[in-house]
Amino acid sequence: MPSSKASAKVLAWPLFDRIVADAMDGGDYTNPWSKRPDGTFVFEPDYGTLRRLLGVPLYLKAPTTTGVPALALDVWIAYELRRAGFDPDAVWPRATHPRILPGPIARLLEKDLLPAKIRDPLQARLMKEGNVKGVTHSSASILGKNYLKQVDVIMTDWATGPELLISTKRMDSSYGKNAPNRVEESYGDAKNLRLRHPLAALGFAFGLRTDIFTKEPETADWLLDLLAKLGREEDAYRATCVILMDYGQDVTLPDDAEGSDDGEDRSAAAGLVDQPAEEEEPVEVPRSQVEQQLAELPPVRIDHDRTPASLSPATFLATLVEHVLDQTPVNMHRGARLRRRDAALQRAKSS
Repeated sequence: MPSSKASAKVLAWPLFDRIVADAMDGGDYTNPWSKRPDGTFVFEPDYGTLRRLLGVPLYLKAPTTTGVPALALDVWIAYELRRAGFDPDAVWPRATHPRILPGPIARLLEKDLLPAKIRDPLQARLMKEGNVKGVTHSSASILGKNYLKQVDVIMTDWATGPELLISTKRMDSSYGKNAPNRVEESYGDAKNLRLRHPLAALGFAFGLRTDIFTKEPETADWLLDLLAKLGREEDAYRATCVILMDYGQDVTLPDDAEGSDDGEDRSAAAGLVDQPAEEEEPVEVPRSQVEQQLAELPPVRIDHDRTPASLSPATFLATLVEHVLDQTPVNMHRGARLRRRDAALQRAKSS
């Protein structure tokens, strides 16, 4: 375990980024789509990458109040949306620092749009330092019907507004105490966001440790039932999912049940402050050190057998991606549409 005065998030990002980079195929995202003989498309999530990402907060022993345990889910979902073919800069958190960067600024930094003598120092300022007030952020808040809400994974652009909004929660302990609060928050957040953004693909992903089935089985049944119902209501989430995490009893996160489950800045989420807290400067970690830390990650298994079909991550991601494509003209999100077409062509060739 590394010793550093840097925050858990700053320590986690180099590991997250390396895991995602390792999962890419020659610098490109693999295609998650396949097509069945009956003509239906299937979204195949990269669970191997998810397992590695989930090992990072366990390795760092990061309490939930640091935000790192839930951040592992955010990074994975954003990675899956890029695999689906959406614009990498439009999906937040981005794959590089700064994690929240408005699309027009990202496009301004593209080659040939600015002279190098202007672009290079500007890019260095945005990419190497902490947040630039009013420009870059470490988290994003979206205005709902009545209040600002910090949303964990977003796809948005100034021309379209928010198209995809996903909230994540994670619970590794104190289930009976925390579960009612998490569900209550989820209902409120869904109504608040849906009423202002009725066409957006609104999703909710819940990470849950599997020992809940032995420690508090009634709570587990109640929670899974409510998560499924959250995804069936017309004015709530478009889709919900549960990620059942199984890891050794000798590996635990510090129990901070009295705090927030995900490290969210409640004052920012409620619109009580103008900006999220300043993001710490990213740290440069030698490649050999990152490799050593990744080799020491605790193993995590995803329990698919006890995951209800309606709450599977595969169904969740497919539903949200297809909703975005259905709600936009065919000349938008061309990359995502081409990925599905490529899967169809691949199926046709193999038939």
